Amino acid sequence: MKRWLLFWCLLGGALSGFAQEPFRVLFYNVENLFDPIDDPATRDDAYTPAGRKRWTQERCRAKIDGLARVLRDAELPAVVGLAEVETRGVLETLVAHPAVAAADYRIVHFDSPDERGIDVALLYRSDRFAVAGCAPVRTAVPSEPPLRTRDLLTVWGRVAGEPLFFVVLHAPSRRGGAAASAFRRIAVCEQVRRLVDSVARRDPATKIVVAGDFNDDPIDRSLCEALGACGSLRELPAGALYNPFVALFKAGYGTLAYGGEWNLFDQILLSPNLVRGEGLRLHGEAMIFSPPDLFERRGRDRGTPFRTYAGNRYNGGYSDHFPVFVDLE
Repeated sequence: MKRWLLFWCLLGGALSGFAQEPFRVLFYNVENLFDPIDDPATRDDAYTPAGRKRWTQERCRAKIDGLARVLRDAELPAVVGLAEVETRGVLETLVAHPAVAAADYRIVHFDSPDERGIDVALLYRSDRFAVAGCAPVRTAVPSEPPLRTRDLLTVWGRVAGEPLFFVVLHAPSRRGGAAASAFRRIAVCEQVRRLVDSVARRDPATKIVVAGDFNDDPIDRSLCEALGACGSLRELPAGALYNPFVALFKAGYGTLAYGGEWNLFDQILLSPNLVRGEGLRLHGEAMIFSPPDLFERRGRDRGTPFRTYAGNRYNGGYSDHFPVFVDLE
């Protein structure tokens, strides 16, 4: 209930102040958006008609129907970062859906070496964001052999003449335990930090957005130390990234629930020139997008995100994560 009220109160307050359409940036971990076709090069067997999930074209289409409605209800953001997408094909079906077709979303997606074949991706409205280039960046953890995980996705271009650079990521999971696996997320966040610094050195006017599922909370070491993300505008060090989700996490809000506890793994970080100075900048507060239909309404998981599967039982929901967004003006 607390999260339901957060959505309506903050969203209503933000929308009432817009004199023009904001440049909305949304990130969404869409929980295993697989097509039902077996790829022999990846471990996607569970998400096939004969697999343990009994994943069919009908179930895939139903999931895409739900995700399209989420984007529509979020007012067709200018840019959408996505995690856990298997193929460009499922994205093409999503952007052609009648609920979102008016946005004319373009797709940025590269296949990564992830063992299960899931990737990050970016959708953008070409009338709002003029993309100049894009590239995947191989994720590296120096203390391990080549890690078969998601690449970082980089996309750059201009918004109303201003240079804007995006990094979309899905950090390594907590498999094996949060503490035991933390070094992988720290290494990836250090890599993102180096990438952000190189962009800023090349052109200090470039505004930078880092959006993703960090598999860590805003106060964890990977974000606070390795990535240098700070939740206080007053104490924001030179060159640090601003994390507007710190306050929400400290207030008890989250984007996913596990074992009765909430985590806020899904975050959008901003370079200092997006919160200070002239031109395009943050407007209002960071939001967790959680309208009533994104909640599980029954059973022991009631009040948590309405997920597609509960174990191997088909649940028919959207995702085990809530999306998050920020508005720039």
